[in-house]
Amino acid sequence: MEITLGQVLALLGAATAVFMPGVGSAKGVGLVGEAAAGAVSEDPGKFSQTLILQALPGTQGIYGLLTGFVVMQRIGILGGNLLPLTTHQGLLVLAACLPIAVVGLLSAISQGRAAAAGVGIIVKRPEELAKAITYAAMVETYAVLALLASILMLFGIKLA
Repeated sequence: MEITLGQVLALLGAATAVFMPGVGSAKGVGLVGEAAAGAVSEDPGKFSQTLILQALPGTQGIYGLLTGFVVMQRIGILGGNLLPLTTHQGLLVLAACLPIAVVGLLSAISQGRAAAAGVGIIVKRPEELAKAITYAAMVETYAVLALLASILMLFGIKLA
């Protein structure tokens, strides 16, 4: 079986959709983990509150993985029946992956910073956890919008 440039571009799109938000999520979760470790070292009772904040930047990695799965399903690689894609189709798939790739990377890091600052809130005022979560969750909005844009574009591309 011969691989076309279109197939390579589509797979590059899937890889980009998974890779970039995954890196951002790892960075964001790490940022919060560093702040949380300091808070928990002073008060072990704050573990569950800080864990909630630490989990938030991980969602962009999930969104990227979901987008990658959609690409793999649409081009037939999951079923073992890879579609013969033109270069134009491959470029369209790659372009459709860019919103979640770029926004996922940047929003996960930004959300990690917001959630790390939220750890500071619960250190001083543990009853304000909801406010700390809200600040971090606001960043999530843009990752969700990017996910929707990527998925809608992917389902709008005629591949077969």
